[in-house]
Amino acid sequence: MGVPNPMAFFWRCLMIAKRLKSIKPSGVRRIFDMASRMKDPIDLSLGEPDFDIPEEIKREGIRWIERGFNKYTLTQGIPELRQKVQEHLNKKGVNFEKVIITAGVTGGLLLCCLSLIDPGDEVLIPDPYFVMYEYQVLLMGGVPRYIDTYPNFCLLESKIREVLSPRTKLIIINSPANPTGTVYSREELEMVANIAREHKLIVISDDIYENFVYDAPKAPCMGQLYERTITLSGFSKTWAMTGWRLGYAAGPEEIIQQMITLQQYSFTCAPSFAQKAALVALDYDMEEYINRYREKRDYIYEALKGKYNVEKPRGAFFIFPEAEDGDGEKLVERAIKKGVFVIPGGIFSQRQSHFRISFAASMDILERGAKILRDL
Repeated sequence: MGVPNPMAFFWRCLMIAKRLKSIKPSGVRRIFDMASRMKDPIDLSLGEPDFDIPEEIKREGIRWIERGFNKYTLTQGIPELRQKVQEHLNKKGVNFEKVIITAGVTGGLLLCCLSLIDPGDEVLIPDPYFVMYEYQVLLMGGVPRYIDTYPNFCLLESKIREVLSPRTKLIIINSPANPTGTVYSREELEMVANIAREHKLIVISDDIYENFVYDAPKAPCMGQLYERTITLSGFSKTWAMTGWRLGYAAGPEEIIQQMITLQQYSFTCAPSFAQKAALVALDYDMEEYINRYREKRDYIYEALKGKYNVEKPRGAFFIFPEAEDGDGEKLVERAIKKGVFVIPGGIFSQRQSHFRISFAASMDILERGAKILRDL
């Protein structure tokens, strides 16, 4: 091999935007490398449903592809889907003025962050958290501030006030939550709304798991309680449309209008055929699927609770046990050597003590994985 050219390296370093200095590859890459060498793994890592898109919804998407509905749509989404989403949110009692159809909830979150976060702005994030929140805030030059919710993943007013400062601009709420399966109570959300109102904050409410609720008919959400909420949700989880990249955002008109402008210069629009299929999805009853996930939740919790310190998840499709020695990464390494792929909690938290299991898997895989995890 030739001798490295120091000038070429110098110019490559100059080419990379400074804002990316805070965006580093995850330290868990070694875990994924280990998992990639597994043969026929018991995979309890995936954050997506294990069922396919229901046939009626799938056929609707195909029908519109075949009819030639494959061009760009309006940047903000087709009018009939925006109307359908508005009706859906109205039934839930969510406060909003305007709706945009986005390229997934992740796309909606990115548009929110681009619209709202200036360098130095602080954003409050309950810990544990979905990893995307931290890195999108950092990408904007914002400062993530973490609300400690351990050990039972509840929101406490004292913990929120500990991290408030004059630079706080946003709070991100995810309920039901990834990775813990926590569903915040109405009292917890009202407390957040009171603090947000007191400090004139904006709340981003990620409701993507809104239908995966196991111990109550529905989960309360921030959009019902606070007028300066941007509600994000979509079709990836409930209807298994993960690869179709379709979500929506609803909130104050001035913010949503800015997000529409930004979408025009970034994603352009959400996928056309998926928007048509979503009209059918919103009327499609997924209760049977949710009931199956409730059974899986009950199974994995009962299987683990005698061996691990673990909170029973009340929503989503994740459970977040504590490793016995407080080292989640070490436990994950041991699990992978036994053929079970789970995720270290440090990906989702400032702590390394837990690990995440997805029970979005067949019951056979879940039973095999639970047996090995119990033995560990």
